[in-house]
Amino acid sequence: MNFPIASAPPLSTSGCTCARLRRLTRRMTALYDHELAPTGLRLTQYSLLATLWREGGQKGISLSDLAAVLDMDRTTLTRNLRPMTQRQFISIDVDATDGRMRRATLTAQGVAAFESAQPFWRIAQSRVDQALGKENVTALHQWVDSVIPAFREETHGANP
Repeated sequence: MNFPIASAPPLSTSGCTCARLRRLTRRMTALYDHELAPTGLRLTQYSLLATLWREGGQKGISLSDLAAVLDMDRTTLTRNLRPMTQRQFISIDVDATDGRMRRATLTAQGVAAFESAQPFWRIAQSRVDQALGKENVTALHQWVDSVIPAFREETHGANP
């Protein structure tokens, strides 16, 4: 026997989820870019430096692996790396063991730029934590990390 449930009306899923997420990411990016402005870095650049710091270490990381970690195609990655190599924050060199592979490595200037930008990034992150609540931010991070794989090329067969 089915019993009617007296509850809130069903949630609407009308509209474009992607458009809503893009609006949110534009607002978030603006917040981080504003706080990072004194460093001369934009959020995309800071994120590249942070990822190279975390994933590459002193040996660096292949461009293919870096693109995969960032969920970014190689063409976009190459375009985003260009200003960072011009500023000598990142070095891109042929891999010593595989001449077909190129590796990205943080330079000393890149490490210095990353380290000097961290306090400004922390201010932006603190503003997000205050606006959303730390528990909600933690839950958001966990949820995003859990759903990203559903939209990778190998999962659904299309290039997002």
